[in-house]
Amino acid sequence: MAGRTCEILVGTSGYSYPEWTAAGVYHPGMKQRDMLAFYAGRFAAVELNFTWYQMPKADALDRMRGRVPASFVFAVKLNRTLTHEVVPGEWRGNVRRFREGVAPLVQSGQLGAVLVQLPPSFHRSPGHRRYLADLLDALDGLPRAVEFRHASWGTGAAAEKVAAAMAARQVALVAVDAPRLPGLYPPEGMAAPGTVTCPAFFYLRLHGRNAAGWRSGSMQRQFDYDYSEAELREWTDERISAMAGRAARGFVFFNNHVRGQAPRNAEALAALLAGRGMSCTPPPGRRTLAGASEALPWTEPSST
Repeated sequence: MAGRTCEILVGTSGYSYPEWTAAGVYHPGMKQRDMLAFYAGRFAAVELNFTWYQMPKADALDRMRGRVPASFVFAVKLNRTLTHEVVPGEWRGNVRRFREGVAPLVQSGQLGAVLVQLPPSFHRSPGHRRYLADLLDALDGLPRAVEFRHASWGTGAAAEKVAAAMAARQVALVAVDAPRLPGLYPPEGMAAPGTVTCPAFFYLRLHGRNAAGWRSGSMQRQFDYDYSEAELREWTDERISAMAGRAARGFVFFNNHVRGQAPRNAEALAALLAGRGMSCTPPPGRRTLAGASEALPWTEPSST
């Protein structure tokens, strides 16, 4: 990537959480339909989670596209009928429906990635490997990123084989920040948690490190976490720099959304990257509720 600058877009996983109003992210009384436009005043990219629960509809995404600048980028999570609730004989039709739904973003050049987030039960078996290969081939032509949850995809020699298979298809292997728990990806001791397998873009998701809440069965506990500056620097000081040297663009999304930590942490990480002279969006500072720019205060981490 010599001679090229990697554009790093930092944002959050989802944007319309009701609790973000109480956390001060949105003005009290702001309607949900107005939140994306306001969010786009602070961040240049968002990861859409609702498309996992319901198949994306072209008219809905086209309306969303109209609420943001033309430079704004969407990452879209693949629908659950293709990752968690797969029905043999039906999934190819669901791929077609998904592709039709995201077509407006493809046509406008605003589809940054399709996130294929696989469940913890999706371990590295011959059957799962065949299905994943077929799925990625069916999604060919779209920018694809794969996130594993089962440690078998990153254990021992499997890590190199998986990375090579992703690179052969020009698919981004998602780098993950999460609690180090038995059986969870990335496994303890994984040599390269930030391996870049697609020169077009790298993809990093930060879920928080709430080990006590991760397997509680409650999303409110699982993703309740506030990163400290030292924890963010683990990524900004070395890992992201190395990843940026191998890709034209980078996506960094925070999924620790419960009490509004995600946007605070995203802005803090963006400021740290900018301080290192990296091309990062958003720049240091943020838009207040009144629309003015203010310096970023550092928020102390929570006790979770």
